Amino acid sequence: MDRIFAVDIGNTNLTFGVFEDDHLRTTARISTDPDRTADELGLIIEGLLKSRGVEPSQLNSIAMCSVVPPLTHTVHEAIMDLTGIDALVVGPGVKTGIRVSYDRTQDVGTDRIADAVAAVALYGKPAVIVDIGTATVFNAINENGEYIGGAIAPGMRSAAEALYNNTAQLRRVELAAPDSVIGHNTVASMQSGLVLGNVELVEGMVRRFTEELSPGAPEDCKIVATGGLAAVIAPLTQVFDVHDPDLTLKGLRLIHEMNR
Repeated sequence: MDRIFAVDIGNTNLTFGVFEDDHLRTTARISTDPDRTADELGLIIEGLLKSRGVEPSQLNSIAMCSVVPPLTHTVHEAIMDLTGIDALVVGPGVKTGIRVSYDRTQDVGTDRIADAVAAVALYGKPAVIVDIGTATVFNAINENGEYIGGAIAPGMRSAAEALYNNTAQLRRVELAAPDSVIGHNTVASMQSGLVLGNVELVEGMVRRFTEELSPGAPEDCKIVATGGLAAVIAPLTQVFDVHDPDLTLKGLRLIHEMNR
């Protein structure tokens, strides 16, 4: 049995997944902290794996993507020390099967590439991937399976922190939908703007993306939701065909297969 350890280093969380062949056996998530040392991360990762019944010695290979350059080497070192395996880090020279048509290809986060690989392989093309996390990121894959660009907006949590930090009377609130779009207190009003406002953003941007991607038949586009906060938005809209919280990890597994 082939056991692949997939690692997604994001701005808010480090997300881990263990695949047994093509089956995702387990996942784990910890907060992103650039100040952690390789030794600290090694202990944390070892504990997470063992708590889920996986011994580090059982892993056969590692695949990583990162949008936090200062942490990439640290995580790579921690996993190397723990498993003795040199991880495949998605970047220049790594086969992905996705052509990137972007003004500066190096500006496209490797997590977005992993998402595109998984979306095309699992759900088809053309596709719009909506990654709802620290930022709300829209990615467009055309009918030829090319990554052609996207859009980036502030995420709900980032917007909530901006309101808290830049106003005198607004507080931190839970990111949950209120009972009514018209808030009758400050908390409900903020939740309406942050959550329901983000729903409208997603629906409007998806409509624009599909009209541009497939002008004659926008309904042919697959709309895929992922990201740590997608679970907040997905139940509030019918715009998504698929909600796959593990899309990036699945993309990493597929990229690993291409680079054996």
